[in-house]
Amino acid sequence: MIGGVLVERTIREVLPAVQRNKEGLEEKKKELAEFESKYKFRIRKGDGEMRDENKKEGNAQGVLIGPAGSDQ
Repeated sequence: MIGGVLVERTIREVLPAVQRNKEGLEEKKKELAEFESKYKFRIRKGDGEMRDENKKEGNAQGVLIGPAGSDQ
């Protein structure tokens, strides 16, 4: 089973592809880190948190503001 799906492949067939994908992702992570340091910025995750794992945990909340010129 892979991710809850029954497949007709053995570990011997799947493992090399998974390892190549992992190596490719690690290389992309390095490239991204170099890009961030070169241009001095951080990329946010989808949930709004910074990518930096060393960031302190906080409880800050943002303020929601309506469209400009809205009288509501």
